[in-house]
Amino acid sequence: MASIQPHRDVWRAQVYVRGVRESATFRTQREAKAWAAAREHELREQSQAPEDARRTVRQMLERYKAEVSVRKRGERAESLRIDAFLKESGLADKRLSEVTTPDIAGWRDKRLQEVTPATVQRDINWLRNAWTVARDEWKWTSANPFKGLKMPGDNPPRTRRIAPGEVRRICRHLSYRSGVAPASKGQEVALAFLVGLRTAMRAGEILSLGKSTLDLDRRVARIVQHKTAHLTGRPREVPLTRAAVRLLRPVASRDACFTLTPASLDALFRKARDKLLIEDLHFHDTRAEALTRLAAKVDVMTLARISGHKDLRILMSTYYRETAEQIAARL
Repeated sequence: MASIQPHRDVWRAQVYVRGVRESATFRTQREAKAWAAAREHELREQSQAPEDARRTVRQMLERYKAEVSVRKRGERAESLRIDAFLKESGLADKRLSEVTTPDIAGWRDKRLQEVTPATVQRDINWLRNAWTVARDEWKWTSANPFKGLKMPGDNPPRTRRIAPGEVRRICRHLSYRSGVAPASKGQEVALAFLVGLRTAMRAGEILSLGKSTLDLDRRVARIVQHKTAHLTGRPREVPLTRAAVRLLRPVASRDACFTLTPASLDALFRKARDKLLIEDLHFHDTRAEALTRLAAKVDVMTLARISGHKDLRILMSTYYRETAEQIAARL
């Protein structure tokens, strides 16, 4: 039922239909009544339409960010991706019923002109998951515009190895002293770099270490927040080499072995790398280098247990970087 009331020098019209309330002001009572009647009719028609004809992609993603993304370890990164999509994509204000596979393919092709295929793959993964949640849990749609969508190709795997000379130069530049607890941020970066080379742990896992997660007698690190924690629901235990134990012993009694954040670790490492004119080296390369070295000592199942990989194909294609020449030398 519409409500028409005088408000100061104008007329205010209010309509309320099945939980949706709208209001507007008009110069005359006649205009207010005409708008109220037309808008009430529109809202009644919309309330009887299927859910996906009433809901927009924007509404879906805003709810997904508020209810699903917040439970993920990578909440901030995913929220930023969703905000960017809502701001830049022409799909944001389309109704769910209007979005088709060609629409998603067009957005994919445009993104491929701006970023790498791996980035587009990640974007497709969270967007497809949002659609799945909206379809299966919220019952907002029955369509699947991702069916038949071709995924972009993978980036070529990196083959970069870390030379011992590069390790020495970085540690020397950051004033790291073996067996001594770090006294500066730079020394912490060097220690984290060395720990990565000995354990194959990710940067975030290394920075989470402390006395509650380290058992040097058992030579085990317990990682509570790891990449697949939301799937397994339990911590991951990483076996430590003797070299890793020696590196961590000076800081093992601290509540937190490192005072760095992932952002400051990355920034300080890149700054040292660039000053030393070392090309094409990323902190994450320590993980692949460590796994490549460990592959010469343990079988592939043990290596997967160390790295935390469930899919051996990823372990082989992405992180194992020994060349045919190096394998031949060992043979």
